[in-house]
Amino acid sequence: MRSAGILLFRLGEHPEVLIAHMGGPFWAKKDAGAWSIPKGEFDPDAESPLEAARREFREELGVEAPDADYAELGTYAYSSGKRVTVFVGDGAGFDAPTSGFGEFEMEWPPRSGTRAMFPEVDRAEWVGFDVARERLVRGQRPAIDALEARFAEV
Repeated sequence: MRSAGILLFRLGEHPEVLIAHMGGPFWAKKDAGAWSIPKGEFDPDAESPLEAARREFREELGVEAPDADYAELGTYAYSSGKRVTVFVGDGAGFDAPTSGFGEFEMEWPPRSGTRAMFPEVDRAEWVGFDVARERLVRGQRPAIDALEARFAEV
């Protein structure tokens, strides 16, 4: 399974990244390990990873990714085998959206036969690297380390 996403950053006294809290009832009361880089699955035969990352950003957050010079940060494997290609871009001047998030449908409550709509994400925030490491799902945390290392090289 292949996914691609965009990790926006903004520099300053304390650099920050934009992450999103996953929507739906399973994640509603969780914080640590319940956030994600805006990303989603794609078919490499149908679109490039960057095209998919931009599309998924729009679908999840309800807004276009800002115009930026996106660079591939790396591809990170989850313990499940899923692989996520992460692109980084300067998000200076980009405000975290507060509404208009994409939605998905699922059976809720489980085994009830009832289907309901839920937001893909329920909020997005700019946070420092340490907070991002705590909040992100485990498989995405190495992307923060790689971004921080990239800035240390400059």
